[in-house]
Amino acid sequence: MASSKKEKPDLQKKVHEVPHKPGVYLMRDRFNRVIYVGKARDLRKRVGSYFLPSKLAQADLKTRAMLEATWNFETHTVRSEAESVLLEGKLIKEYRPRYNVSFRDDKRFLLVRVDLSEEWPRFRLARFKKDDGSRYFGPYAHAGALRQTLNFMRKKFGVLTFGRGSPTERELKSATYQVPVRLSEIRAEQYRERVLQACEFLEGKSREMVAILEDEMRKAAKKMDFEKAAELRNMIDDLRSTTRPMRRFTRGSLPGSIDPMADVHALADALQLPQVPGVMECFDISNISTTHVVASMVCFRDGVPDKDNYRRYRVRTVEGQDDFASMAEVVRRRYSRVLLEARKANSDIAEFSQENAADALARISRHPDQKPALSDSRMGEGIPLQNPEVTSPDSSTPKALAAQNDGGFVAVRLPDLIIVDGGKGQLSAACRELQRLGLHDLPIIGLAKEREEIYRPGRALPLQLPMDSGALRLLQRIRDEAHRFANAYHQLLMKKRVGESILDDCPGVSQNRKNLLLRKFGSVNRLRRATVDEIASTEGIGRKLAEEVHQFLQRH
Repeated sequence: MASSKKEKPDLQKKVHEVPHKPGVYLMRDRFNRVIYVGKARDLRKRVGSYFLPSKLAQADLKTRAMLEATWNFETHTVRSEAESVLLEGKLIKEYRPRYNVSFRDDKRFLLVRVDLSEEWPRFRLARFKKDDGSRYFGPYAHAGALRQTLNFMRKKFGVLTFGRGSPTERELKSATYQVPVRLSEIRAEQYRERVLQACEFLEGKSREMVAILEDEMRKAAKKMDFEKAAELRNMIDDLRSTTRPMRRFTRGSLPGSIDPMADVHALADALQLPQVPGVMECFDISNISTTHVVASMVCFRDGVPDKDNYRRYRVRTVEGQDDFASMAEVVRRRYSRVLLEARKANSDIAEFSQENAADALARISRHPDQKPALSDSRMGEGIPLQNPEVTSPDSSTPKALAAQNDGGFVAVRLPDLIIVDGGKGQLSAACRELQRLGLHDLPIIGLAKEREEIYRPGRALPLQLPMDSGALRLLQRIRDEAHRFANAYHQLLMKKRVGESILDDCPGVSQNRKNLLLRKFGSVNRLRRATVDEIASTEGIGRKLAEEVHQFLQRH
């Protein structure tokens, strides 16, 4: 009797197809799950070393277990070793492979931050890019090279690094900042010119500076001063490593052989959809704690992320951790807002308010004076946008879901497919809300994580696609992106909560006063930068308390 067990492929043959280039490699198990991500200066040599019998015999237990579970691998080439480090970290954070340890925490690559609103702007290191009006440069894979570059900038541009506030007495007198005069001899406006030159340098406009250093290196070598020449050579390498333009890797721009549109067509065939799902929207709930239950909606257009139309939600009406009720609330808010926009845009039709919203939309799309409703996934193609600003003040409204045509009516662009992260329960909750809104025929599925089963309305048994099918891999990419976006929002709220909690320890600041201060200044960081007079101008905050708050935040 023939064994039904699938035979493990011979990966040594596949190694010969791998190029001798820098990049990252992903090891996958028999279910096509990523179990390890690594980087290499030479992909062929690194990946090939795993499958040499001599190396395998000397490998530790963890490596042997990983190779035992490996049924396939894929490689992605990049332009430099530094980019391979960045891409490796990105992929490990996304896939969280079981055999990886590095990068699985929330450690980020270093950025350089400069706040030009300060009187004496300083160049500082940061891990997170915030929406605080500052300029950010990076990320940088090599921390050592970055620190050497900042040292170089101090000497060549005379700019302040690290610390905070106006220059100290020591800094004012230091010869380090003498370009061509010391800080003590210039005004803040003149210093700002130095800062702008340093910003241009970090943006990659460093060829002239590198050329000067190369000339100095050659002169030192001619004079047999090899120690200085070596020092200059290392400095040039650090500068090139830091100021070289670096790609920012996202799931949509990941190098490789993924064909998004081919996967979209494969998904349409697998689900037997009436049309190719050019626009797909996916919902995910993040209820890591009961403090903040949040949700995300990500949009994919033609198989790639459409980040302009991502949305995030704080669940308002659900107590505790209830995925079904949370999914119902978010779906209801999303599509009732879409239909409300249509109602507003077509408010000149008197009977609209008496109809079911979906029926009204269908009637509008059949109006004899109106051009056909949008069917192409690229919303608005061929339709003149007489009023492209038809949007809602609510954060859950997409930027471009409505387009006004010559007939004066609006065709609303609903997604071709809705995906919910979860099984029967989440799918049923979402379907009930769509039916209440009159969106009976909108295609929707649920994708359950455990076995990657696809649930469809009205069908008892789930659909299971082959693990290597493009359709399933597309759904996984969409689901993982929704999960990432929801978790990122949850972490943002938790960090904000931790940051705001410092005011709880400030004497004289009650919960009501804390709310008043945060409502006016937006964050503790902005409050920390405010003057006593600005704090005292807050309703319910007197001069004395404002001084106490200001002093407290300067000390903490």
